[in-house]
Amino acid sequence: MKYINAEEILPKKVLDEIRKYVDGEVIYIPKKNRIRAGWGEKNGVRDEYRERNSRIYNNYREGVCINQLVDMYNLSKSGIRKIIKSHIEKDY
Repeated sequence: MKYINAEEILPKKVLDEIRKYVDGEVIYIPKKNRIRAGWGEKNGVRDEYRERNSRIYNNYREGVCINQLVDMYNLSKSGIRKIIKSHIEKDY
C-alpha cells in the first residue's frame, strides 16, 4: 500500500470536507469490497498446514506414537494432540 497525496486526486470541495474531520493526519480509506482473504489463503500456507495435519493424523492412526510424531514434524506434544483431537472430532 502506498500513500497518495489527497490534493493530487480529490476535488477541492471533497478535500475541504475531509479537512473538517481530519486535517494534516494520515488516514486509511478501505476498499469498497470488504471481503478479505482468510489467513494463508493467498500464499497456500493454509492448505499446506491442512495437508500436514492430515498426514499427522494418518500416521497416528497407523500406529506412530506421539513422541515419534513430535520428532518427525518438529511440533510440541500438545500441538500434536490438538491436531489429532481435531481430526477425531471431524470423524464423528
